[in-house]
Amino acid sequence: MNRMETMQLATPSDTEIVVTRIFDAPRQLVFDAHTKPELLKRWLNGAPGWSLAICEIDLRVGGKYRYVWRGPKGEDMGMGGTHLEIVAPERIVATQLFDQDWTGGEVIGTLTLIERGGQTTLTNALVYSSKEARDAVLRTPMDKGMSISYDQLETLLASL
Repeated sequence: MNRMETMQLATPSDTEIVVTRIFDAPRQLVFDAHTKPELLKRWLNGAPGWSLAICEIDLRVGGKYRYVWRGPKGEDMGMGGTHLEIVAPERIVATQLFDQDWTGGEVIGTLTLIERGGQTTLTNALVYSSKEARDAVLRTPMDKGMSISYDQLETLLASL
């Protein structure tokens, strides 16, 4: 794998996690892959054996979204939120809350897409309610799940 395709994770403040990855695809395509359920279901699976069983998106400010992942033993993990800002195809700001609220309240996620020379730099900045909430997330395998999903996204983008 090319070095530029590797996901980077940073913690710029006590309440933030910032994930960055460069994709060899135009920004509009990366935006579509984040906003069209039929594309999201093809890459946002996380760990092997899991699938995105439910993917509903009302892509407008104030619109809601809902994701439910189904595991290999039939277990479900759901989350949803509300879109706070949409500047297509460069920025989406939305709340995030898992059904089993293990993050201590809503997370504010800001997805930014910047295109240069046919490549798109994706930055996903997540702001948690507290340092404790952020640190709890860092103790989970979220980085592995995100990395696997972004690898799947890279494969999907190459096929489109």
